[in-house]
Amino acid sequence: MEVATDVSWGIGLVLVSALAWLLNLITLPGNWVAVAVLALYAWLGPDSGRLDVGWPIVAAAFLLALFGEILEFVAGALGAQRAGASRRSTLFAIVGSFAGALLGAIIGIPVPVVGSLLAAILFGAVGATVGAMYGEWSNGRSWRESWTIGHAAFWGRLLGTLSKLLAGALIVLVALAAVLL
Repeated sequence: MEVATDVSWGIGLVLVSALAWLLNLITLPGNWVAVAVLALYAWLGPDSGRLDVGWPIVAAAFLLALFGEILEFVAGALGAQRAGASRRSTLFAIVGSFAGALLGAIIGIPVPVVGSLLAAILFGAVGATVGAMYGEWSNGRSWRESWTIGHAAFWGRLLGTLSKLLAGALIVLVALAAVLL
């Protein structure tokens, strides 16, 4: 009976890590939730045996989450900064990105299985564009200048999100490998 319970906990760990990974789509800290779940499992889970998850696994997941955050920040900041974005447009880009990603996840696009995932990524980037453009326009810049910054915000958000999703996928694979090996 104890083995069945341990297997259930291991499956739960991987499933919760995968669900946490999906939170990245709507700009929530899904990778950090997955790291916290791994740490909780390492602390409360099996102490020995095949389903034991040690602290080195948690440390590896932590480093992956940190790497994902750095990549996301650098991609977003460099893109908008190179185009000359103001702090105001950066703030509006963040708000627009969150709203767009949430709307995309809810609405989805008509692609089987991954429609909501793709829509959250795309709408998040479009939301960043609209937010950055509004921020620049309300600061007195022309629509042409605002478009340049919005374009940079789009690509920065898109590349940042994809980087963070890749790091999160690796965290889920680390969790899966930890309970399988």
